[in-house]
Amino acid sequence: MASFDFDQAEGLRRMLQGPRPRIVTFLSATPEDDKGAMLVNLGASLAQAGHEVLIVDACEVDYGVARRLGLNRGASLLQVARQECALNQVVHPVPQGFSVVPMGLPSSADDTRRLAKTFGVLAQQAGIVMVDGELKPDGSFPVPLMATSEIVVQVSTSPTSITNAYALIKRLSQQLGRRPFGILVTGATEAEAKVVYDNMSAAATRYLAVKLSSMGSVPADEYLHRAARLGRAVVDAFPLAGASVAFRQLAGRFVHAMPQFGRQGGSAHFGSS
Repeated sequence: MASFDFDQAEGLRRMLQGPRPRIVTFLSATPEDDKGAMLVNLGASLAQAGHEVLIVDACEVDYGVARRLGLNRGASLLQVARQECALNQVVHPVPQGFSVVPMGLPSSADDTRRLAKTFGVLAQQAGIVMVDGELKPDGSFPVPLMATSEIVVQVSTSPTSITNAYALIKRLSQQLGRRPFGILVTGATEAEAKVVYDNMSAAATRYLAVKLSSMGSVPADEYLHRAARLGRAVVDAFPLAGASVAFRQLAGRFVHAMPQFGRQGGSAHFGSS
């Protein structure tokens, strides 16, 4: 059995005493592959801008980033938590410029406790942590730190996606209490995204007393699919494409919001509402 390659107790003390980790958990009301594609391209955009980015794949059912990049067959962070392998065995740098960690899902209360501590230590050591997330059947997150992070819901312009996104926000607000959520609209022009956001924001304010914040939008772009077939991020393969411009703007807004983390229950405001 391998031991941790860091002092876990000391790491936990630093986590409790130091600044709040910069974590954003992404949930999706779009087709299963859309969130993974978005996170790969956002991660690459942030990396190109000089930021250290770690994507934690916390998906069991959805098509997560680790599976998308072929990194889901090895050890996970849960096995680190069980002291079955070292942390450096589950952190995978990828050509797009960021690193990926498969999280694994706990099967017992003891697993949950250990994974929560290990995830906290990892997040404290990383730069920007983006969680490719999904909810458990009971509506909770696999680890508590995901619930206190900034939460962004990805939605498209389809009526089904909008309905599912609203239902997801309602479920989250019932679980977590009143708090803001970010909205990212993909496959949409800026005008289309504004209509989706404005309608969702008005409904959430009126019926849920929940404040939504606009994170921005990414247009539908054939170059996204071309880049994916090449195994590359669109910002690298086709830097002048409309999607590339949108992802660079999204990365800039994302980083600008980071200093506000830790306020208002760990939430940042990505844009005007």
